[in-house]
Parts: sequence; C-alpha cells; structure tokens
Amino acid sequence: MVKSLVLMCSLIGFCFAGSDSLPDPKLTPGDTIPGAGAQLCTKGYAGSVRHVSGSTKHKVYEEYGITSHKPAEFEIDHLISLELGGSNDPKNLWAQSYETQPWNAHKKDVLENKLHQMVCSGQMSLYQAQYEISHDWIKAYKLYVGNK
Repeated sequence: MVKSLVLMCSLIGFCFAGSDSLPDPKLTPGDTIPGAGAQLCTKGYAGSVRHVSGSTKHKVYEEYGITSHKPAEFEIDHLISLELGGSNDPKNLWAQSYETQPWNAHKKDVLENKLHQMVCSGQMSLYQAQYEISHDWIKAYKLYVGNK
C-alpha cells in the first residue's frame, strides 16, 4: 500500500498533506490582498473582488491531478476566503471537494462565515483568522464552530 502511494505521488507530482480535505501546502500556501482589511466588512466586498478566470481554474485542477470530474463535485476555492482578505492568486486556490465526508466545501463555507463575523465584530484579528484558516481549516472549524 505504501509503495503504491509513493508511486502514485511520484507519477502525479504531489501528495495531499494528510487529508483529501486539506490543500497541498506546496501548491496552495495561501495568499492575501495587502490592505484589504478596512473593506472586508463592507457588504458585497467579496463579490467585488472575485475574479478567477476559467484558465486559472483549469490550471488549478491540473495541479491537483484532477483531469475530469462531475459537475458540482469540486469547486476552485480560496484557501483564505475573499471575506478574510484572500487573493485570487493561484497560491490561494485549490480544488476542494463538495463530496468528501465529513470535511468538504460546505463545511469550510461555515467556518469562513464564522471567522468573518468574528473579525468584523472585533473578536479576532484579521491576521489570526487568516492564519487559522490557511494552516488547518479543519482544526479551526473544530475550535470555532464545533465538531458538527
């Protein structure tokens, strides 16, 4: 089994860091927009800066070894969400599954909303929220949302 995994990793050029629900930190370390902090709590901010081209999405799927998928099986997600000052740079994008259980894109959306609310209410610094979500969003979910 380990030999197969090592062979598969070498053939496709990467391995996930311990979980299919976490991005590969070599491909997706996270990236932010400098100076975005003051605008993040303005309604509509995320929509105003969401600009990821189809070619960029295709490149991210390729980097993650996803050559085909069903509609709505994955999304190209921002590791550090736009609501938390994340950028549209490929260093902040990954192919996140909607189907993995229990940790998937729907669960991460809940965490993003919670951290955004905490930042905007002054309960957490923007830097802390960006750190938490980019280093291990599942651990952050358990800490700030619960183990639901």
